[in-house]
Amino acid sequence: MDHGERTVLPPVSIFWDPTGTTVDSLGEDKILSVTDGDTPYISMSIRMLSIDTPEIHYPGNSRPSKQDENLAQLAAWIEEGKAPIQEDLGRLLVPKLETGKAGTLQEQQGIEVARVFKNLLEERLKLPSGKARRLFIRAADEHFDQYGRLLAYIAPKYSDAELESMSRRDRSTFNLLMVDSGWAASFPIYPSIPQFPDLVLLQESAKTAFDQKLGMWADPLTVTGYEFRMCVRLHEVTRNLVNGKKLGRAEKYGWIERYCVDMTTRRIYYPQDYHRVMPYDRIFIWPEDVVEAVARMNLEPGNSR
Repeated sequence: MDHGERTVLPPVSIFWDPTGTTVDSLGEDKILSVTDGDTPYISMSIRMLSIDTPEIHYPGNSRPSKQDENLAQLAAWIEEGKAPIQEDLGRLLVPKLETGKAGTLQEQQGIEVARVFKNLLEERLKLPSGKARRLFIRAADEHFDQYGRLLAYIAPKYSDAELESMSRRDRSTFNLLMVDSGWAASFPIYPSIPQFPDLVLLQESAKTAFDQKLGMWADPLTVTGYEFRMCVRLHEVTRNLVNGKKLGRAEKYGWIERYCVDMTTRRIYYPQDYHRVMPYDRIFIWPEDVVEAVARMNLEPGNSR
């Protein structure tokens, strides 16, 4: 064969187009080490499952305190009937938004949450010898969120000998410990909800923190992280409507999407009715998962208005 000739390969006949998931953007600082030609060690962010904390940055990298005026304006629009929100939910939110400091409170609480979490990590991840204890990570069946963060429960890594004498409560995840502190709201989202014994612990911890007004629950003007984010979106929607912009139904009501289930009654409520379920009894469901969730969890419609 003439070595100057190029071998002609037959065209590839197999078509395969996997969906895949892009994990959070990895810069050079996240490459920790390389052990061989196909095994790099990287660092990446984790979104702790079943909990939600006040925001330090939202929307994007913006500080929540910059939303103070917007949220106060939203309160006025709600009272004037200009916002696409149900009356009872509006009555619940207005006193918390009209202060002109709702964003500042969210940011202050977010900073405090970060401090509490860091202290908790230092305390629980220290062995009696003073050395650092390893971290136990359990990922959800759905491994990544829309931002490419690993969805997981994290806890101190205990030895087999330690585990023999520990109860489920003794080996609590950091997810549960943050709810215990009152600085995280219970926030399980179907299908990534805890196993039954852990769901019971989550509900008990969330109720105790709420009833005893621990952490963020000490302030009656507190809005959870998920409520803060939805109010920021509602302000944007309402501003467009006030300015005369025509919005389709999906745009008009897309500021709140998740359905809410009462884990004690198995009743499912429309998104704007989430407040009819106590904060510690809520399980959230994305619209595309409702049919499956209703069947798998044997859910019933919430009481009609």
